[in-house]
Amino acid sequence: MLEITSLNDHSKYMQRAMDLAGLGLGRVSPNPMVGCVIVHHHKIVGEGWHQKYGGPHAEVNAIDSVSDSDLLRECTLIVNLEPCAHYGQTPPCTDLIIASGIKKVVIANIDPNPLVAGKGIEQLRKSGIEVIEGVQEEQGAFLNRRFFIYHRRHRPYIILKWAQTADGFIARADFDSKWISNECSRQLVHQYRAQEDAVLVGRNTAQYDDPQLTVRQWEGKNPVRVVLDPNLALSNGLKLFDGSVLTLCYNHVRNKDEANLKFIKAPRQGFLDFILDDLFKRGIQSVMVEGGGKLLDSLIVENYWDEARVFTATKEFGEGISAPVISAGHHDERTISGDILKTYYHPKINR
Repeated sequence: MLEITSLNDHSKYMQRAMDLAGLGLGRVSPNPMVGCVIVHHHKIVGEGWHQKYGGPHAEVNAIDSVSDSDLLRECTLIVNLEPCAHYGQTPPCTDLIIASGIKKVVIANIDPNPLVAGKGIEQLRKSGIEVIEGVQEEQGAFLNRRFFIYHRRHRPYIILKWAQTADGFIARADFDSKWISNECSRQLVHQYRAQEDAVLVGRNTAQYDDPQLTVRQWEGKNPVRVVLDPNLALSNGLKLFDGSVLTLCYNHVRNKDEANLKFIKAPRQGFLDFILDDLFKRGIQSVMVEGGGKLLDSLIVENYWDEARVFTATKEFGEGISAPVISAGHHDERTISGDILKTYYHPKINR
């Protein structure tokens, strides 16, 4: 009686589930992005996605959207990530699926979170539900790459972002870099900030650009601000220290807590390792590094990056501070009102 039999059917509906899941970007961390569709006789009769952290999961929203609950006994549930089997902010989704009478569940990825990690699938199978795994598995891992990197490598997902001139400079010799990219590209960066847990800059960027690192030209939450100031040489009057957004300042001098501002002492040796480990322990799943050149170069050399977004403008400086270089081939390219945006992905991003 269960109508979905072919791999093509599974993949088609899984793609819809992933499209729904992507709507949660920037809203559900530290949870993964999850979408769910419920199919009855080759027709979607219910769908949902995890819309915000602490809110109902995708499976709950999808099951609740089915107008006739009696149909569920003849339906297939398709979800991009293994349903949870533990109590967190919400009850286990496996309990609801079992109680609904659904007899078949199709999954893209096993959840890498140790609290789940196969336990949801095991519980479903023990209850007599047929479970099919691995449908669009690679696409699912890429969709939730922040979540997977965080749990598998015990560090945040690292996005490098910079703007460079057509002749390959990120700033003039005096560190002046305003404005290389155009207004549309700068607005896109605000959207990017709203999608990540944290943004990070080095001391020179903080000093010479005095950035706010907040979301102003887009709707969304402000990320945690992170600044590296080894010797605590930055002025307290910088926008980063205005107390408006939680800010972490890593240094070699002291630990100190102020209102919305934490100074965190880190060792000189293994400075980057300490920072990434500390961000992981604070539950920060992703961080976008917005400069400067020295910090970006260090992360590239140490192989601490997963994605790079490089804006190349039409203007030229002639001389100045050279832009970092990514050796991996670029994954995609598009034009932003004249600027060229290239997005690179680390070759081992899904491993």
